[in-house]
Amino acid sequence: MKIAIISDTHDNLATLDKFLTYTGQNPLGIVIHCGDIASGDTLQYLAKRFDGKIWAVLGNMDYCDSVIAAAKNFPEKVILFENFGQLKLGGLNIGFCHHKEMALSRAQGNSFDFVFYGHTHKPWQETVNSCQLVNPGNLAGMMYQATFALLDSKTKKLELKIIDRL
Repeated sequence: MKIAIISDTHDNLATLDKFLTYTGQNPLGIVIHCGDIASGDTLQYLAKRFDGKIWAVLGNMDYCDSVIAAAKNFPEKVILFENFGQLKLGGLNIGFCHHKEMALSRAQGNSFDFVFYGHTHKPWQETVNSCQLVNPGNLAGMMYQATFALLDSKTKKLELKIIDRL
């Protein structure tokens, strides 16, 4: 299964639309959002237009009440965590959060194959023990180009996708 990892949308619907066009042409089962969706309207926009499940965590720039309320409108589709989320998929143990410090701490614990985080807007990947610690960049296109990561759960191959090159 292919999984998209996004972060730091910051209500930028133009780049979110480009991402959604990609997911429409390249079906994915899951989107993991590493925080800073920003508003509940943006989460609702994503939930209505993406066919799979959305696993998300709150970020420091989220209007939390608004995002939480939007998630409740899609209980079968959106799984929202406050600080740290995790899922098991195809033998992989995947964790995600917003801040690198928390992600690094979880990666050092040796219980995850991948830990994803956001906040810095800069795409990054490093190996911590046997865990891949990854920042997919930001979908808003702020400070760096708009990017997201794509993980194939069968092959464990991870790719960085640049929105303007899709």
